[in-house]
Amino acid sequence: MMCRILAVGALLTLSGVAGAQTQWANLEAGKHRIKAEVAADGQTQQLGLMYRSHLPADQGMIFVHSSPIRICMWMKNTLIPLSVAFLDEEGRILNIEDMTPHSLESHCSVKPAHHALEMNQGWFARHKVKVGDRIKGVKSLSAK
Repeated sequence: MMCRILAVGALLTLSGVAGAQTQWANLEAGKHRIKAEVAADGQTQQLGLMYRSHLPADQGMIFVHSSPIRICMWMKNTLIPLSVAFLDEEGRILNIEDMTPHSLESHCSVKPAHHALEMNQGWFARHKVKVGDRIKGVKSLSAK
């Protein structure tokens, strides 16, 4: 019975349900509000949105780096199609890439970035958020 409880606990943690330690950020893209789960350390960044079967409409995940780097994302063990916007330190969108579930293809920032914001695939296009636009609220986030 103990093994089963541990396995369920591990699955809940992997799926992001164990929200007690989950950090959230309120971001804005023009008039659109985004509730973003913060991935500011190596462990949360490595896990990302893996193993989740659903992402609510205006929620996403923001990956925070302490200094600008060329960020590359992939979709191993990710079940839902996502779009990722790579952002500079001011929150300006450098590029946006659509990503396919389970793909090992790398999607990278066109130049060094501070943040990557993952949303449901097509979110940026549907909301007319494009390269050069600014995501407000990222400047206050810091990497751990």
